[in-house]
Amino acid sequence: MIPFNKLYITGKEEIYVKDCLKRKHIHGDGYYTKKVNKFIEEKFNTRKALMTTSCSSALDIAAISLNLKEGDEVIMPSYTFVSTANAVVLRGAKPVFAEISKDTLNIDPRDVENKITNNTKAIFPVHYAGVSCDMDSIMDIAKEYNLKVVEDAAQGVNARYKGKYLGTIGDIACYSFHETKNYSSGEGGAILVNNDNDLCKRAEIIREKGTNRSQFFRGEVDKYTWVDVGSSYLPSDMLAAFLCAQFEKIDEIQESRKKVYDAYYVGLNELEKQGKLKLPIIPEHCESNYHMFYILLNSEKERDSLMYKLKERNIGAVFHYIPLHESPMGQKFGYKQGDLNITEDLSRRILRLPMYPELKAQEIEYIVKNIKGIL
Repeated sequence: MIPFNKLYITGKEEIYVKDCLKRKHIHGDGYYTKKVNKFIEEKFNTRKALMTTSCSSALDIAAISLNLKEGDEVIMPSYTFVSTANAVVLRGAKPVFAEISKDTLNIDPRDVENKITNNTKAIFPVHYAGVSCDMDSIMDIAKEYNLKVVEDAAQGVNARYKGKYLGTIGDIACYSFHETKNYSSGEGGAILVNNDNDLCKRAEIIREKGTNRSQFFRGEVDKYTWVDVGSSYLPSDMLAAFLCAQFEKIDEIQESRKKVYDAYYVGLNELEKQGKLKLPIIPEHCESNYHMFYILLNSEKERDSLMYKLKERNIGAVFHYIPLHESPMGQKFGYKQGDLNITEDLSRRILRLPMYPELKAQEIEYIVKNIKGIL
């Protein structure tokens, strides 16, 4: 069986987790959590990084930090994981879904501008498959209409846009370290805050159950008390210890994923020339982290047929998101099928292939050979 995903172990994870136990500090903000936060800040050049229990938690903190409330609107793609929308909905605000671009499956800045109203407060671009959105256009739109930008960079850790790491361009960003991501702690995430000192302070307080606990331990205040809304978003230090081992091999892991990506691309290029499928596109100004390799078939019927036949051959190929505007919750907000034709079309034709660093050359050859034979 060739699974869709397989967790990559560097060899240091168990050592660091055991060391965490020896330190007898396995709750939040211990030695390894601080180490992870510092690594993110220094490696990616962000003002403030705080590890969280998940990317969903980071998105929640971002939404609270922006004071989203009932009547507010936030523009985002419908083609995303539910957490992007849930963070907004939990504050009483409305997700406004915009179209995606045919080349990268990222949010289309032209439709973002079309969806802006007097109630719009923020844009939540999602960097799909480790390839950046058109951030210059999005930031220009945000500046013109005085909107905040929260990058959902769950899939974008260590990828770049015009030399800048994803997550360091908008006002706030959110990372994921779920088991399916390039760098994993099993469950986990991080919130990044760029340039705004007030947002930095508030994110830290919200993450600590609405208290000034972190400031107290740094000696900045003489009382530790409840000062704002918040919840418990701190992960166990053992998860951070696991992630530290992954970060030590961050570029090595990415290079391994690139080799898998390139092998797929070369192997399937002939089928694209024959018009049987389309391969992913990485724009010149983007540096991917090779989170995913997908193909676009010519129809939903072809996609489903290929997916099931690959599974019969023990190849774990899968589709991806059901567009949020077509979901039962999306319908409660007044959306319906036909509202976003490009999103609906691409989501029905995409097939994601197995992708992980230890995928062997002969396994890739086997996958490519079967795709060619079936098509």
